[in-house]
Amino acid sequence: MRVLFLGDLVGSCGREAVISLVPRLRQQHRLDYVVVNGENVAGGRGITAAIAEKLFDAGVDVISGGNHTFRYREIYRYLDEEPHVLRPANYPPGAPGHGVVELPGLTVINLIGRTFMGSDYDDPFRAADELLSKARAGNATLVDFHAEATSEKQALGWYLDGRASIVIGTHTHVATADARILPRGTAYCTDAGMCGARDSVIGDDPDAVVERFLTQMPTKLPPAEGTAVVNGLLVEVNDSTLLASSIVRCDHVVE
Repeated sequence: MRVLFLGDLVGSCGREAVISLVPRLRQQHRLDYVVVNGENVAGGRGITAAIAEKLFDAGVDVISGGNHTFRYREIYRYLDEEPHVLRPANYPPGAPGHGVVELPGLTVINLIGRTFMGSDYDDPFRAADELLSKARAGNATLVDFHAEATSEKQALGWYLDGRASIVIGTHTHVATADARILPRGTAYCTDAGMCGARDSVIGDDPDAVVERFLTQMPTKLPPAEGTAVVNGLLVEVNDSTLLASSIVRCDHVVE
């Protein structure tokens, strides 16, 4: 099985780059599934149903989420109705939507970290235990761990080594250089990176971000535009062992 995971989509720049690139990547790499993190795809924060549908039309199979997923109330009902758009599974009970989706051959689990994330989420480690125990028999498993602290992401990778097929971190928008297969066979990377404007600060307009740092005022941070980078990871999973056989970066520049 070949799975492409793309890091956080930021604004229209990242969205349009992914929409234009995914059909070619599916053909070029003979992909079985494409999973993207879409919590920042609508104006730099949040997601809407209309945007999710455009991503699906382009060939995306699952859209995972994070701490900005619930920015627009209009998405709440859609999250309940559309199983292929996820929010972190360890939100407290009662939150709209689902944190896991079962596809033929692949289970995708979305979790959020607790360190520096500013909310009282449930324990992602114990949530992973529960969800993996309930995953469809014979399925490979992909975990998108949306977290700030690299230590927390690495810890979950080691905790799930040999139990999950793939563990990839999101949220910081900066791709890390540690993609590897852990000793028991789990493909791991601390952060996939982002799909957004190359000339930006984690996808946002650099002038606005600099102004906020200089003044400490609550300056609006619009998404940057221009040439896009698409950061992702291409993972191959052995269909018999359900463990990873390779993980490589899959990064592109889209003018």
